[in-house]
Amino acid sequence: MNILVTRPRHQADLLCHLIEQQGWFPVRFPTLEIVAVENNKISQQLDRLDQYDWVIFISANAVNFALRANDGKIDKLKNTAIVAVGKATEKALLRAGLSVDLVPESSFNTEGLLATEEMNHVNRKCCLIIRGKGGREVLANSLQERGATVEYMEVYTRVVPVCNNSSVVDMLQQGKLDAITITSGEALKNLLSMIGEELHDSLQAIPIIVISSRIKALAEQYKFKHIAVTEKPGDTAIIKTAKLSLGTQ
Repeated sequence: MNILVTRPRHQADLLCHLIEQQGWFPVRFPTLEIVAVENNKISQQLDRLDQYDWVIFISANAVNFALRANDGKIDKLKNTAIVAVGKATEKALLRAGLSVDLVPESSFNTEGLLATEEMNHVNRKCCLIIRGKGGREVLANSLQERGATVEYMEVYTRVVPVCNNSSVVDMLQQGKLDAITITSGEALKNLLSMIGEELHDSLQAIPIIVISSRIKALAEQYKFKHIAVTEKPGDTAIIKTAKLSLGTQ
């Protein structure tokens, strides 16, 4: 089995290792690159983190790039309530020596966070959302509707990698790709762009494993024919879903 891994280069090792444990071959083809945002406003916001009631980290990348922007530490967060949208984000915060006050219990996404009791009692609270540039607006809009003041700290941005696609194109043309793993809508959009329109039919016929119903809906719009959704967003869940969808379990 040849499994296409589209995670950013620095985030692909665990998934590739798990694929190899199954006796499969991971085909690394990053369709996103994560780079730091150069913005003087970041340091200004970091200096006044203790003024916020809730500081919400959208992803592990949000944690890591916020730390990078402040010489590897964020001392003022130790007196502020911290939210992690998912388990990977929570682990990144704990590695940085920061306590986490709130993580959704089941759905590790924006909707899961908004369903928590704490996020339903934010009237007159001041919230800071730390995220990548150009993320979804659902969280901020919902918190504002519930009476909160919301600010963003955008610490990274996503770009299309400069990548040689010849080996993946060859595998597509020869019918040697067995599955595709996708962990964001933008990664899926970039994959189609990086492969080229002339091979879209071949790409869309390959089983695709996605980590949310939102990405599934996007894959359907892009006319993928075989879409499987993981129960959770983690790499272990991706492998479990791959085994089921490829008939190896």
